[in-house]
This record gives sequence, structure tokens and C-alpha cells, in this order.
Amino acid sequence: MQSRRFIQLTDPHLLGDSAGTLRGVPTLSTFEQTLAQARRRDWPVDGLLLTGDLVQDDPTGYAHFPRLFGPHSVPVLCVPGNHDDAVKMRRALAREPFIVEGHVDFDPWRIVLLDSSVPGSAGGRLSAQTLADLNDALGSAPSQHALVCLHHHPVPMESRWLDEVGLENAAEFFDVIDRHRNVRAILWGHVHQQFDGVRNGVRLMATPSTCSQFLPRSDDFALDPRPPAYRTLELQPDGSVSTEIVWMDSCTTGSSSPSSASSVSAASAA
Repeated sequence: MQSRRFIQLTDPHLLGDSAGTLRGVPTLSTFEQTLAQARRRDWPVDGLLLTGDLVQDDPTGYAHFPRLFGPHSVPVLCVPGNHDDAVKMRRALAREPFIVEGHVDFDPWRIVLLDSSVPGSAGGRLSAQTLADLNDALGSAPSQHALVCLHHHPVPMESRWLDEVGLENAAEFFDVIDRHRNVRAILWGHVHQQFDGVRNGVRLMATPSTCSQFLPRSDDFALDPRPPAYRTLELQPDGSVSTEIVWMDSCTTGSSSPSSASSVSAASAA
């Protein structure tokens, strides 16, 4: 049985305007460069994981994705983030190769996609129905390894402002996770930085953005000058995960410094 290979691209924050910028970063350009690097370096893959904030409060930005990922692309698995409009995102990506939410099997793995977005809120919450769907998705495939993907972080990032806009009902989420012995890893976006940990034998991972990064362990909002990045994931037949963060040193990311946006609110930043 073979391993399954994926690329995680997260928090691109695209705008309808192809030349649009966020904090000085041309987000479409950096996303295209990051995707191109992944295709040069890490193809072939079984699929792509887009873990939220596909756009920056601008639903016209979804029009870029069908152009970037044609119908003959590998599957593109998506979850909405707090800067997405989940309803408009589902409508815009209701075509191949996109899969928005639900679960998908790549034997011997099941990938579960959760919507943690709350309209009008920077923080996240999983609805009772979403938690029930998660329980069903994990319980109906006990012999498959499970990777669970969402946008908001379910564990503290040791960053005061960022932890105020994490997953509000993380305890309920982990109550479902802990019922099932087949969960191997949980993957998220939102935090614009790298994280890798373990909880009860389950791998926990966050990934830097394809645009700008947040300064780790900062009490107040601040940018990290590190470049765009993506994560590779090799899901092994035995349930283990091999992974790497790939930094894009060649991307043009603008000139914003960590201190230049310190007055930005958490709601608009994350």
C-alpha cells in the first residue's frame, strides 16, 4: 500500500483585483509563486489542501481559483476561514477539481474537512451539526487513518492576541476526536506561522501563509518578516506523517516590518 502525498497552501487572502495587496504583499503573485514552486519541487501529489482565508473579505477573489486549478488538476480540498464567505465560496467552487468540506477517502486515509468559520467573527466555532458530522466521518471508517482539517487553531499558540480568535469550542472538538482511535493528525491555517506538536498521540500542525506571517509568541499583533511558505505532507500506510515546511525566499512580499502594523485589531488581522 502506497503513501499519499499532499501540499497544504493556506491563507492566501486573494482579492478580486489581480494587483491587490494586503499589508504591502501582492497576494495573488505570492500565491502563484508558491504554487509554482510546489509544482516544480514536490509533484506529483494526490491532492492539495487549502485551509481557509482563500480571499480577503472579497468574494470576487474566488474567480482566481478555477483559473489556477483547472478541471484536470489533482483534487483541491478546501475549508473556509474567517475572511471567507462560506456560502459564496461553496457556490464559486462547486466544480471539479474542488471539494469544499465533507470528507474524502484516499485509501488508507480519510481526510475530514470542517467549517469553523462564524460570519462576522475572526474567531471560530464548530456547530453542533459539524461536530456530529465529524463524529460520523470518524466512526464510519474505523480502519482508515484520519487527517482532520479546519481553519482555526484548537490549541493555544502562546500569542495573546491570536489566541483570542482561535477555536472557541476546542474542548467540544477534542471530545469528539478523543472518542476515535483512528485520528492521526489535525491540520489548520489562520495563524500564519509554523506549529508542530502532539496531543494524546495525535499530530498537531499549523502552516505559514502564502502571503505574510505573524510574529510567533507576540502579545500584540505584529508581522514576522519571514517569506511565504507551504507544507508538504506524506501520509504513510502505517498512519504516520512525514512533513516539511518549504519557505519561499524568492517571493516578493513587500516591505512591511513586524512593528509597522502593531495597532491592527485581531479581528482584521487574523
